[in-house]
Amino acid sequence: MSAPSPSPARVSLFGRFWAWLPDHVDRRVRVAAWLSFLAEVLIIGTGGAVRLTGSGLGCPTWPTCTAESIVNTPEMGIHGFIEFGNRTLTGLVGILAIIVLVFVLKMRRERRDLFVLALVVVLGVVAQALVGGITVLTGLNPFIVGFHYVASVILVAVCAAFLVLMRTPGGPRARAVTRAHALWAHVATAVLALTIFFGILTTGAGPHSGDEDAIRSGFDAELLEHIHAWPSYALFALTLVLLGFAYRRRQELPRVFGWTLTVLGVEIIQIAVGLFQARNGLPPIAVGIHMVLASLLAAAMTALILNLKQPRVAEFTPSDPVGAQAIHS
Repeated sequence: MSAPSPSPARVSLFGRFWAWLPDHVDRRVRVAAWLSFLAEVLIIGTGGAVRLTGSGLGCPTWPTCTAESIVNTPEMGIHGFIEFGNRTLTGLVGILAIIVLVFVLKMRRERRDLFVLALVVVLGVVAQALVGGITVLTGLNPFIVGFHYVASVILVAVCAAFLVLMRTPGGPRARAVTRAHALWAHVATAVLALTIFFGILTTGAGPHSGDEDAIRSGFDAELLEHIHAWPSYALFALTLVLLGFAYRRRQELPRVFGWTLTVLGVEIIQIAVGLFQARNGLPPIAVGIHMVLASLLAAAMTALILNLKQPRVAEFTPSDPVGAQAIHS
């Protein structure tokens, strides 16, 4: 006996929805992608607020807020409100990530790069929710908290990559800068990762534990502050080198020059905030700004790296210089 076929109304509804989905990057995709990026940055800010206000165990259980309630209760006070608010924002982040994924579903073959990035964000949000639960269940273990932050920064960078690539046609890409320029840029990226790593270790040893009873890593926070500063200054010096490379080709590659200036600008602000917080006893608001700026710096560096390559021209001769093999945006 054959299975019943779908009703015409259901098929028609799905067909209309499929026809409505974009088959190229249009305004719907761009708006959804930007909202997803901003939500990923925002949740780093609210996550920082949870930690810096001592609200890390405002909801002492997971996935519910308490053993008896899914949501926070008035008796839990401001800490429960802040923690549950951050958990709620995770839902918004997930919804926006799914919307972006659905919007690129129809173009998954032509724009496999965008589809893969959107899928990574959706899976990453799910993984982040699980890590957030582990963070609560382990009593805000500083190493789990640090991993939670690293994953958030990675998701911001992936969203930034989507924003960059959606502005360009799909297909093969060619290096549009010199080999030395590209090498220095990748070294700078590695140093940025090292800076963020030591920043996380410094915070894990510092006073902002998320709860007065949470354990700390036991490392020397003052020593880590100095160690954290060394790669940050090295990154600043490397960015000045990159600016020199980009300045010489600013007419041909304006986006490379622009993003290098952006990276340098964020670094200057980040260094200023870092010095302020170190000399003023790590005020929570300054630490929170420092955390958000680190994610924005990762996003800007991602954009810079991706702009070092440009879509290939359909045909070119082997003798053409590298720059002539790319479409300059």
